[in-house]
Amino acid sequence: MSVPARARGLLGFVLPRPRLPRHTVRPDQLASLALPVGDDGVVIGVDGEGSPAVLGLNRPTPYDVTLIGGLWTAQVLALRAAATGARIVVETGRAAAWAELVRAAGGDGYGITLHEVGRVPPQGPCAGSPVVVVRDCGIRPPRGRVTSGPWQSVVTLLPYLSPAAAGLMEKSSLAGVQRVSPDEAGQIGRLMGLDAEETRTLSTLTDGVTLWCTRRDRRFVRTLPTDAESGLLGSARRMD
Repeated sequence: MSVPARARGLLGFVLPRPRLPRHTVRPDQLASLALPVGDDGVVIGVDGEGSPAVLGLNRPTPYDVTLIGGLWTAQVLALRAAATGARIVVETGRAAAWAELVRAAGGDGYGITLHEVGRVPPQGPCAGSPVVVVRDCGIRPPRGRVTSGPWQSVVTLLPYLSPAAAGLMEKSSLAGVQRVSPDEAGQIGRLMGLDAEETRTLSTLTDGVTLWCTRRDRRFVRTLPTDAESGLLGSARRMD
């Protein structure tokens, strides 16, 4: 079977290099060059077609995520983000619920650290040491001392659609929604511009399924735990 010429390079064939003059820049022009920087990305599950769904948390620009869902999903996200090399900072009023995860990650100070609500110190994020702050502060999270910024993303976990949710979702770059009541689904649908079918689906989602959405894009994703994650966190669940 013949191989199309345009595909040969993809299959290992070496294509002849075009003969072009060498391109150079002066030292004073280097600052004008900008290279796209890709983030590692966290595989948060698979979509309806079975394709991997990747959430880029390590970014050179501020990035806020609001997750209306369960602790299980937030903890899987934290573990997987830590595996990409990010430092995970958890601001929580229920440290006991996170203690086993911290021990599994090597102990406090080795990738995942716990802090009381309102007591998160500056983290000094950079491209070589990105930070993900997970705010598990109940239904009315107070204003955080540490906010999103270059190489520091903030994920705010809400157990359900609290009075604070609308404001957080409006300011967030991305929202994740797990199973909610029909009334909550209607409010979220209006807030995020979902169609009628998508809105109805929110109240019937099974455990482990999240709608990740903006006002323009949306994707239903099923998070499938690895054996290690199941052993540590148990099976997927919406309620804590």
